[in-house]
Amino acid sequence: MNFQPSDRAKKTADAVRAFIKTHIEPIEAEHWEGILAQRHGGDWTQWTIPPRVEELKAKAKAEGLWNLFLPDAELGAGLSVLEYAFSCEETGRSMMAPEIFNCNAPDTGNMEVLWKYGNAEQKAQWLTPLLAGEIRSVFFMTEPDVASSDATNMEATAVVDGDHIVLNGKKWWSSGVGDPRCAIGIFMARTPNPDEGRHGQHSMVLVPMNTPGVEIKRMLPVFGEYDEPHGHGEVHFTNVRVPVGNFIAGPGKGFEIAQGRLGPGRIHHCMRMLGAAEKSLELAIQRGLKRVAFGKPIINLGGNRERIAECRVAIDQARLLTLQAAWKIDTLGVMAALTDVAAIKVVAPNVLQQVVDFAIQIHGGMGVSHDTPLSAFFNQARSLRLADGPDEVHKGMIARLELMKYGVSR
Repeated sequence: MNFQPSDRAKKTADAVRAFIKTHIEPIEAEHWEGILAQRHGGDWTQWTIPPRVEELKAKAKAEGLWNLFLPDAELGAGLSVLEYAFSCEETGRSMMAPEIFNCNAPDTGNMEVLWKYGNAEQKAQWLTPLLAGEIRSVFFMTEPDVASSDATNMEATAVVDGDHIVLNGKKWWSSGVGDPRCAIGIFMARTPNPDEGRHGQHSMVLVPMNTPGVEIKRMLPVFGEYDEPHGHGEVHFTNVRVPVGNFIAGPGKGFEIAQGRLGPGRIHHCMRMLGAAEKSLELAIQRGLKRVAFGKPIINLGGNRERIAECRVAIDQARLLTLQAAWKIDTLGVMAALTDVAAIKVVAPNVLQQVVDFAIQIHGGMGVSHDTPLSAFFNQARSLRLADGPDEVHKGMIARLELMKYGVSR
């Protein structure tokens, strides 16, 4: 295994780092202050996109720092999962950066689904404007009325009725649905088929957001924050009718698609979290060296030096594990990397939570304010221990795969 970045990967990551330092870092605090000052709360109908976002996106596109996640040299940067990981980590140091490079969730996952499984018409109608950064998208999976950690519990339905698919159900934690540019959603639901097994009963369906019967009920706050202007919504689908051609890859293919979507997507999440962890540790050390208490820099008080060492070890271990998962996806495929992907999904959010908690403690009251990105990083870390499956589900997967080596099938 060789986790050294290729020349292309290093060059791209260096360019991303330079772009963030030159164009994003100087205005990011002002950007979020402006959004916070509007304080529209959960009223997503009032949310707007600051002009600087589109201006920065245009700059990034002009510099070729665009769609870096897509391993297609014509539509994206043509980087492998491992090669992109290094640039992805750089974007994680900023809450603003992923969108500027058109590398933000859930759009990246949705674009990968359309790129890999969509037909020509679906790609022309939805993938092209997504790749251009003209629209945004949402992924409808989690439901409020069932334990969504088991995706087979899903109650939403996608039933064929002649030339149409009829969608019914409730979804929530639908990230990005409050964004005024959100035009298309991927809806995962049951399409019952007695001839298929447990994992052949679900489908993914493209649903334009202006389709009759699609109703955004509310935005959900995360630790009191509504994540304006993107949001996490509860959305109800009542007899929503879309053409049968809106199935992605056909009915019953939902779980097959999900495996392809979530593998690389989890690499992206984890590398961004490691970027946030690096930024948090950097802020903690800078603060600890500058602030003096009881006659010495606070970095030298208590066990703070030891905690710095623990953070460094944890970040580097998590990075190596994540790069190994990326390497396996590239060389052996997603199915061969199941244990590795599950492992990093447990490790990376917990490492970020550990590191940012230390950084908050070093900053004192400032650490829980909006004066630093630390509270946003903590919000991200704790939330991602639930998103895309809770820690316990991934640990269960790791244990099951490990026990299979000993002939234990259940």
